[in-house]
Amino acid sequence: MAARIAQIDRLFEGWTGPDTPGLVVAATRGGAIVHQGAYGMADLAQGIPLGPRSVIRIGSQTKQFTVLLALMLEREGRLDMNAPVRRFAPWLAELPHAPTLRHLASNTSGMRDFLEMLTWSGLTLPCPSTRATARAIIARHAEMNYVPGEQMIYCNTGFFLLSEIIEEVTGRSFNELLRARITGKLGMEDTVLQHRDSQILPRAAMHHSKGPDGAWERAHWGIVLGGEGGMSSTLEDMLKWQAHLASPTPEMADLLARMEQPTRFENGSLSMYSLGFTVTRYRGQANIGHGGGVAGGRSESVRFPSESAGVVILGNRDDIAPFSIARRMADVFLADRLAPVPDEGNLRRLAAAAGMYRQEDGDDVFEIVDEAGRPSFTSQGGSGGTIEQLSPGEFAPERAVVHLTFGLPQGDTIPARWCGLPRRYRRVHPGAGSGAALAGAYANPVLGLDAVVSPDGGMLTVRSEYGALRLALTWIEPDLLMAMPADTPLRASGKPWSAVVRVAADGLVVTTDRTKQLHLGRVR
Repeated sequence: MAARIAQIDRLFEGWTGPDTPGLVVAATRGGAIVHQGAYGMADLAQGIPLGPRSVIRIGSQTKQFTVLLALMLEREGRLDMNAPVRRFAPWLAELPHAPTLRHLASNTSGMRDFLEMLTWSGLTLPCPSTRATARAIIARHAEMNYVPGEQMIYCNTGFFLLSEIIEEVTGRSFNELLRARITGKLGMEDTVLQHRDSQILPRAAMHHSKGPDGAWERAHWGIVLGGEGGMSSTLEDMLKWQAHLASPTPEMADLLARMEQPTRFENGSLSMYSLGFTVTRYRGQANIGHGGGVAGGRSESVRFPSESAGVVILGNRDDIAPFSIARRMADVFLADRLAPVPDEGNLRRLAAAAGMYRQEDGDDVFEIVDEAGRPSFTSQGGSGGTIEQLSPGEFAPERAVVHLTFGLPQGDTIPARWCGLPRRYRRVHPGAGSGAALAGAYANPVLGLDAVVSPDGGMLTVRSEYGALRLALTWIEPDLLMAMPADTPLRASGKPWSAVVRVAADGLVVTTDRTKQLHLGRVR
């Protein structure tokens, strides 16, 4: 065991010492902690190291608590997960297809992600904003990404709405309900909903991002977070939560069992998202969990039920990939129980096909990058990272919420599946359209967006009553451009690009990972 602990410690060698933020981690098996470690500093300015009781944001791990509260209220007859969302939120726009609360909880609603909509309205995440502003922007969106239940695209709007509805029907705050119904009963004393990064919590770690000059800076968002991603916790508390998930109290057991059942799409295939949990497989083992990402922080909590094992990771830096780290930890402490790694020659062959690929008959784009013989993945919006081989010749981004699998290239095309349905991507054929023809004014009056492309076609500026977003444009095909943040704080976020923009006969069509076919009509 000592050799395995040393092997896990080596995973974090670059994240230790007095001059770097880091992460706290634990691995459990059979109800016992087999490894626990704290690497790096909780506060660089004060020289305070991280520890198991450092309070760190857990981001979207909050979603599992939100869903559990909603199911508790449904059991009491106060909510109905199969009811249309507008029954409980009549202020929403009349959508072309009516999502239910269950669609919200399973990321299958088809609604657009409100965090992206804030950004497209000129309120980037560091900008101060309110829940009321978010509601106003959500309320304008009568357009959808897809018909509810047909696909899964990760959507913070669903959990924003669930947490707002929970507070509406109970007349109590999310924090009050969380304490009374879950965390208080489990002794999770340091786990709370932290609305703003500026709130002061005992033992709170600072959260860190690298600035434009490469130096560490304190990271913050100006938005007010709720049940979509606002909770903070500690390693000690999250270990208590994971132990409860493995052996729940009778009061919660049936609800948690429902949450762990994978969602089935209308086409009959299973989603990798259930109700507030991700449900994936790794080297032959089922794993259930969730991750989180916030300003200057990343987290992951995952269980391997058949092995009574789990991993918890809380980081106060945003340049780590905890979903992948958890799997590298499992490679060590579950080495005797995992299936063999498929032949890595296929990964090298995929890396040799590096390039940008575009969906046939669509606008989704992804890029394969060759990193010393290992392929990595990036898509519009900057999501991606490591590519894993699911089976010989079948690959996926090593992320829990990107519902894409693909095979080895066949000439200039790559066969793929998206939410269980076949797709094909073709290698991008570089070319440029006319920047001068692109220049001019555009608008989406329903969403309150006005836009202008500069005379040379190199800059897109989108404005609303809330602010402005500037994007640098680069041609990647004669009808398609890459849009990248033009301002330094956004460029420093590490995302290679924010969106792709297609030139249509009547205007521009914007596509990101979480926003499909947002139309900006040309103003004549």
